[in-house]
Amino acid sequence: MAWTPPPPRGGHPYHMHDAIYAQPGALRLVTRGQGDAIAAAAARLRGLDRVLLAGIGTSWHATLVGELLFAHAGRLGHRARAFHSFELASYWPEPDARTGVVVVSHRGGKRYSLEAFARAKAGGGVSVAVTGKGADGLAAADWVLRTVDQEASACHTVSYTSALALLATLAAAAGGDEALAHELQEVPDQLALLLGQESWEELAARFADRKRFWFVGGGPNTATALEAALKMSEANYATALGFNCEQFLHGPWAALDPGDVVFLVAPPGPAHARCLDVARVARAVGAPVVALAPEDDRELAALAAETIALPPAPELLSPILAIVPLQLFTYHLALVRGANPDTMRGDQPAHGRARAALTL
Repeated sequence: MAWTPPPPRGGHPYHMHDAIYAQPGALRLVTRGQGDAIAAAAARLRGLDRVLLAGIGTSWHATLVGELLFAHAGRLGHRARAFHSFELASYWPEPDARTGVVVVSHRGGKRYSLEAFARAKAGGGVSVAVTGKGADGLAAADWVLRTVDQEASACHTVSYTSALALLATLAAAAGGDEALAHELQEVPDQLALLLGQESWEELAARFADRKRFWFVGGGPNTATALEAALKMSEANYATALGFNCEQFLHGPWAALDPGDVVFLVAPPGPAHARCLDVARVARAVGAPVVALAPEDDRELAALAAETIALPPAPELLSPILAIVPLQLFTYHLALVRGANPDTMRGDQPAHGRARAALTL
């Protein structure tokens, strides 16, 4: 399914705004009518030698979270592995009959995701598609799990969190993790509270003049950092970088300047201690830190210029919650910068020509 720029809106609210605020309702409904398919797919995946998850862009970030969901909640351990679709299709051996491939692609039309899917089918393995409504590129999968209607904005938000929710549901079903499945039911209400928590316009205005925007997280929130940096590139064209916390500490921080800002995703978990080290480094350099952490995390709050309180949730589910404040910051920074966050700059002549010449 090819994407074309939507009919432009003249100003706020853009399509991206509507999609961000649709997330609580979308997550409440995303599994409705799909219970049998989820149960059947989970039963088949749990008995395989390996389960590979593949996607590109935002969908790849979803698979990085899915990898840990299947490893832990799905009880697959090292049998679960996430791949960028291009790498899986171009460099890795063809999956065999004892391999399951879960392809995440909202529009279902990306070349290399389709190639990864085709290789899984050719090898006789099990195929599961996590894709948007109305997308038929992956309809031949053994099981097709649908996220949401196609987003009008090129800057995907609700399709990402909906894919995460489906992957979490599928992993919990595969591993019989009833506790995680129960916690997942609380996420839509937590999202609704989070959406109204801050003055996002003021936050964007406060940091709008920063030279670079760094996003750092660990474990499943490595994907949150990567996804937030991607949204910034797509929606407001700022210079944004996403890093795993340990990777950041192994060299990239040397490029950090006082004129930058670091967004640090640090819920409780094994990565928290290293996220504190990231905050200490940023403070020593003179770059402000915006911390996404529990409200009672006083140690991190003492190092941060601003703290956005994350609701309590298992770390494996925290990426669904943590990305939403970063989506909102990205959106409101686009408003400050006079950018249309829906078009991925396709409405500008040079970028429009570049898009027309590009095959994805």
